Amino acid sequence: MKKINFLATDGVILNGLIYESKEKTKDIILAVHGMSSNCFKKRDEIIANKANEFGIDYFCFNNRGSELVKYIKKMTDGKKEEKLGGTSYEDVLDGYEDIVGAILKLKELGYQNIYLQGHSLGCTKIVYTYNELKDEESDDILENIKGVILLSLIDIPTTLKFYLGNKFDQYLELAEEKEREGKLLEFMPKEAFIHPISTKTFLRYARDNQEIDFAQYGKDTELSKLNNITAPLFMRWGNDNEMILQNAEELVTIVSNHISNPNKDIDYIDGASHSYTGKEEILAKQIIKFMERL
Repeated sequence: MKKINFLATDGVILNGLIYESKEKTKDIILAVHGMSSNCFKKRDEIIANKANEFGIDYFCFNNRGSELVKYIKKMTDGKKEEKLGGTSYEDVLDGYEDIVGAILKLKELGYQNIYLQGHSLGCTKIVYTYNELKDEESDDILENIKGVILLSLIDIPTTLKFYLGNKFDQYLELAEEKEREGKLLEFMPKEAFIHPISTKTFLRYARDNQEIDFAQYGKDTELSKLNNITAPLFMRWGNDNEMILQNAEELVTIVSNHISNPNKDIDYIDGASHSYTGKEEILAKQIIKFMERL
């Protein structure tokens, strides 16, 4: 492994680990973790080792949403400043700055074929980033993205409403009251989310979610943001304590029927949880098999 330091496109200082194959390669998986996570997960290590066996490098990095609460450092006009970060304070749209910064760093290191892999909220960040790049016509970056791997992409706004039930409106009203009082950095009550969350981050998921509300798995949903992904697409879920509202088999059928990508591989892993604990080896083999077919 080799530690890599780089800058997000807005100057936030980030770092991560590259798992290198024995032979020099132009192929690499760029892994984006989810909420309150980091780049040191067992899942990453297992997928990385399997990728290395097939001559593919693996880069996982700590984005600005790693862990729950931390200070992130940012370079602005040559000066370093600190601001609150971590999952509890992050704006998911800033994932664009992190992912593009990571892609540019990998290109600088000589990689040509980049496979974007996200887990949970990391999937949301990747789909948002990919669509932004297409809107910007950033062909110089898109040409390097040879595949998109989405692990446990969930419908965050709908899941949050389901989780809170009839208390959703109550917590949204509380958040908007805090907003009017200029208390966006204050935490919401612990019952409002699955982990400590600031008011500003809660509002992003509960109200200001137009840009990330694309994983609506209703039978009549067009899934336009996912259909906008023209690179080969791999999607997986589990069916044990997975954070989805449908039966996994039904979900796979719905998504498969709505995704027109000719190079799609959409399925679930029986017995896997949201984090794929204990099923990492199966997941790794399926990812590599998908990549080998491209």
